[in-house]
Amino acid sequence: MSSSPLTCLVIGTGGREHALARALSLDPGVGAVHAAPGNPGIAAVATLHDVDPLSGESVADLAQSLGADLVVVGPEAPLVAGVADVVRARGIAVFGPSGAAAQLEGSKAFAKEVMEAAGVPTAAAMVCTTPVEVQAALDAYGPPYVVKDDGLAAGKGVVVTTDRDAAVDHAAQCERVVIEEFLDGPEVSLFALCSWNEADGATVYPLQPAQDFKRIFDGDEGPNTGGMGAYTPLPWAPEGLVEEVLRDVLQPTVDEMARRGTPFSGLLYAGLALTSRGVRVVEFNARFGDPETQPLMALLDSPLSPLLMGSATGTLASVPAPTWKPGAAVAVVMASAGYPESSSKGDVIRGLPDAEALEGVHVIHAGTAMVERATVTAGGRVLAVVGTGGSLGEAREAAYDGVSCLEFEGAQHRTDIAAKAAAGEA
Repeated sequence: MSSSPLTCLVIGTGGREHALARALSLDPGVGAVHAAPGNPGIAAVATLHDVDPLSGESVADLAQSLGADLVVVGPEAPLVAGVADVVRARGIAVFGPSGAAAQLEGSKAFAKEVMEAAGVPTAAAMVCTTPVEVQAALDAYGPPYVVKDDGLAAGKGVVVTTDRDAAVDHAAQCERVVIEEFLDGPEVSLFALCSWNEADGATVYPLQPAQDFKRIFDGDEGPNTGGMGAYTPLPWAPEGLVEEVLRDVLQPTVDEMARRGTPFSGLLYAGLALTSRGVRVVEFNARFGDPETQPLMALLDSPLSPLLMGSATGTLASVPAPTWKPGAAVAVVMASAGYPESSSKGDVIRGLPDAEALEGVHVIHAGTAMVERATVTAGGRVLAVVGTGGSLGEAREAAYDGVSCLEFEGAQHRTDIAAKAAAGEA
């Protein structure tokens, strides 16, 4: 790896990309950070460029023109579309799996097939393409019904309901669905940095566990969203959880992908349920998750660029494993009016300087835009307010202090992110 400062290009427009760009901008090994297309928050830590993130050729052209040493492809859609393959073919290091390997997220049916072959514990499931198959699967597993769109759905393709009609309606809107048994118990997000080379095989570095909150309302009520908040670490997590998941889930999965001739490099996200029968995989993602990335990046003590570059170049085994700052981090998402069914755009956001001025607080932009020098809403999940502190309680207080500074028309947020964990009730 070059000892000169790296030039990094982050692809994407959301909170995950802002958190990654921010971490790279604070990395002493990085000389310049660029982002495309980016957002107003990312513009504070990176130089923005206009590019179609789904066009591998356009991304590769931009990376070459900038002399980028490392391209970080943030969102799932470009990864599944094979953007990383095109950039990699130009001889540029890319953090992110190939299009074939990204099918772990692109197709839930494919992920189930890989897990079965690798012996990874997951929910029993049926893949359905007809109404008759859907009815049979719902009969087989019973309520609560878990119905998942097989393809990408921006984090909102899953319905968990006791209402059979609602389950049938969701299935009817999808070309192919995976219907599976309901998994009881709390859910945990565990990310892992992965790389592969012929000599060493697969290297897997798990990150610190996090937990996110999918439902729109307090008490886990209302429809699923892309995530309304997250926190790390998990004081209630069973001892040895990370080691167990590495042994039983992450390593077998990446080994199976390599056996198939589609080695996985990049970020493997395991959504887990800690059930009464043990750990089970709910889903895989092929990139950093949002909003868990925000608190994780706030606590990462290691410089980020060597980890990403090690993954991208197959040399992760020679990079020290990630280390973490003491304390805790909590991210609270502020969403626009109408979310998740719709989103309000163009509402002026007030109070950003006040929130950023608070100790232990920073604001990550997701769905924002600039209109006539004003920062306005431009999507469903608008901001994530990240608070850090010596304990979960302190981090939570900081995050909500930041939220209290911010206003926009119809703003909505949950008031109970990390509340049970901070109170020792999780």
